[in-house]
Order: sequence, then C-alpha cells, then structure tokens
Amino acid sequence: MAAQKELFSADLLSPEVQSALPEGYKLRALRPSDYDTGFLDCLRVLTTVGDITKEQFQDRYDWISRQDGGYFILVIEDTNSSPPRVVGTGALLVERKFIHNLASVGHIEDIAIAKDQQGKKLGLRMIQALDFIAQKTGCYKAILDCSEANEGFYVKCGFKRAGLEMAHYYQSTKSKA
Repeated sequence: MAAQKELFSADLLSPEVQSALPEGYKLRALRPSDYDTGFLDCLRVLTTVGDITKEQFQDRYDWISRQDGGYFILVIEDTNSSPPRVVGTGALLVERKFIHNLASVGHIEDIAIAKDQQGKKLGLRMIQALDFIAQKTGCYKAILDCSEANEGFYVKCGFKRAGLEMAHYYQSTKSKA
C-alpha cells in the first residue's frame, strides 16, 4: 500500500512522545483520509463542527497544506481498532512576527481527545508533541487559550497563566473562508 499524503513531514514528530503513547497508538500528521477515520468526530468533543462534506474537508485540507509551514495538525490514531481511528487531535499555528527580530509564535488550538480515550494521557502527549513542533520550527514561545476549568491540565503540561484572553464574536457562524 502506498504511503498516504500527510500535512507535514514526520521529521517534526517527537520520537519521545511516540514512544510514550500506549501500544498500538500512533502520532502523525493529518491526512485527507482522516475524514473517514473519526477526525471530525474527535473535534466534536470540543465544539460544534457542522455538517462538512468530504469535498469541503478536502478543499480545507488543500488550502491548509499550501500555507507554507504555518499549520501543523496532529492526530493520534488507535491502530488497535478495526479499522484504525483518530482518537485525538491538536493544532499548532505558527505566526510569523515583526517583533523580537522577526520571531515566530506557536498558537496551540483545538485539543480534543475522544471521550472513550480520556484518562490515557493522550491530551498530555498531544500538547508535548505540539510543543516539540513549535520548538523545531523556531518559535520563541507557544501560547494557548483555555477555560479556567482546564487551567490545571495545562499547568501540568508546563504552561503558566500569562494574561487574559479577550474575544469579539461576530454574528455569522458559518465561516467558509
């Protein structure tokens, strides 16, 4: 079977995180085929996703893949299930800045672990893997937003409170960009 196209090179994956996953679990970049392996269902644990067609998924995947190293979406795949399924995901968006001598900042987003997989330290491993990518891509820091209810988890992952999140929400809930 030919290797499937992945969003980014496996060279950016942490071997330490992979070896710390339970047996049969694999850390890897998102693939177009993950539409059929539970990626969107995994995200539904976190928030509303919407009714995304396979074509829409592929269009978004293609757009992200053209962004020149700005998007890193990881999945954790349970290869013990038949067929294998995505049981965890997280994203790192790399923002290239003018400050700090043209530095980059990593934004960790969309951490989601399937409900039946929680308690296996998959969330911790996902954060560690994204942090590894942030360092490997030259970010001077990685930041994330979380609810106060989740603050303890992220402190255990090595993060600390560093400010206050502000948001301005807009009426349109269906983004097609």
